[in-house]
Amino acid sequence: MRVLIVKTSSMGDVLHTLPALTDAAQAIPGIRFDWVVEEGFAQIPSWHESVERVIPVAIRRWRKAWFSAPIKAERQAFREAVQAVKYDAIIDAQGLVKSAALVTRLAHGVKHGMDWQTAREPLASLFYNRRHHIAKQQHAVERTRELFAKSLGYAKPQTQGITPLRAISCSTRLALPRPIWCFCTPPPATISTGRKPAGRSFSICWPTAASTLSCRGGPRTKRRGRSGWRKAGSMLKCCRA
Repeated sequence: MRVLIVKTSSMGDVLHTLPALTDAAQAIPGIRFDWVVEEGFAQIPSWHESVERVIPVAIRRWRKAWFSAPIKAERQAFREAVQAVKYDAIIDAQGLVKSAALVTRLAHGVKHGMDWQTAREPLASLFYNRRHHIAKQQHAVERTRELFAKSLGYAKPQTQGITPLRAISCSTRLALPRPIWCFCTPPPATISTGRKPAGRSFSICWPTAASTLSCRGGPRTKRRGRSGWRKAGSMLKCCRA
């Protein structure tokens, strides 16, 4: 089964889509995904082993010179890439008119998305062949997981959809989607959080996180963001000590 995902931005939204791919891969063995994403986030989809092809799009850049010759050539190349395969399903997880009109509309296959009541922009639902009601009163990760389940015809797992971190030795690979590894010369560790309270719904056990990330002294840390998360970063640094 070959599925096209339309989830172009932003970085947090793209990351929030990864658990849905894991659900689908477990429910439908052999399923493969192509993923349309903004060029600045094109590396993220490749982290998941079920993603066959990443198709970069540059709507943000193109709109600055939409009708220039170079941009026209890029847009044509993008259209050809999207239309190169007839998909078993196309899932528009973005829910915006812009992505539905400029990306989803071009692809060949049955188009799935959220319905008028639950899409981020109701007009986007007019571009879909199958519209699914996805309750808004839940985290973005769960909304996307439910959309994939309804689009592909399996029951959404009751688990959280995220593999929990566990303490590991230096020589052991993390039980997470590639390419997350435990390095003996550790790179900086980044914990991504949302600005809104809903984006910070997952609590973190800092001692466990520190133990998991530690590898010959642990990774270097860099604290960014609002004061609350800077304080959390300090806690992580203390846990490593």
